[in-house]
Amino acid sequence: MSEEKLDRLSALIAQFQIEAHVLTRPDYQQGNFFIIQEKQCEDYNACRLFYYPHKAMDEVVEFPFPEEKMLVAACIDTGGNSNPVTLALPNVVEIYLGDDKALQDVSNILLEEAMALRCGGQAVINRLCEVVMIRLMRHLIEAGKTEVGLLAGLAHPGLSRAIVAMHENPEKELQLEDYAHIAAMSRTHFVNNFRKLVGVTPGQYLSNWRLTLAHMHLKRGMPVKTVASKVGFSGSPAFSRAFVNRFGMSPREFIQNGIHN
Repeated sequence: MSEEKLDRLSALIAQFQIEAHVLTRPDYQQGNFFIIQEKQCEDYNACRLFYYPHKAMDEVVEFPFPEEKMLVAACIDTGGNSNPVTLALPNVVEIYLGDDKALQDVSNILLEEAMALRCGGQAVINRLCEVVMIRLMRHLIEAGKTEVGLLAGLAHPGLSRAIVAMHENPEKELQLEDYAHIAAMSRTHFVNNFRKLVGVTPGQYLSNWRLTLAHMHLKRGMPVKTVASKVGFSGSPAFSRAFVNRFGMSPREFIQNGIHN
């Protein structure tokens, strides 16, 4: 029996919802996601996708292509730089759609909708952009496009299982040996490979993930005590100390100040 394929993205997507808004001229420069055409080609085989994951809304991108070749421009929100996938990406992601058939197929549907201007097309195009972004993330993982960071860890067959376990169940009291077992590695091999590929130790990554989730839950109005338990801290004092070390203020100060960044 073949081994069940690991779902490496669902736990992340569940926490950081992808939202897309397609732009029209003259608002193209507000975007961070573009599909451009190299030459006239009916099946869009000559298209390239550009994604600027760290671009600020007021930042102007110097496009490396003439505007008239642009087929789709969109503003993609993946939850900001708190999303570990976004943090793991380079400043510019550039892909020839022909290099990944699955990415090209879903992009072709997006392009057909964008060119047709059917009733309800704007909503459909926005949703299709979100699907293209998910497929883009898969492509980056499968193609091993990043040498260090979360995507590099998710591309590794053993480490990815441990990372997904952290993403799916941050509240579980698992030890380093447990994660090494999930990754089917010795403790030393697991720690060394994790640090080499992800850039931090397993403990640091899990702590950062828990605090990232805590930050999000507090923004959504969840009580401090509930958040502490939900993300795996033994109690509110331990959670408060870790939160202060990461964000420079206690959870209650964060709520009182009404900070939403």
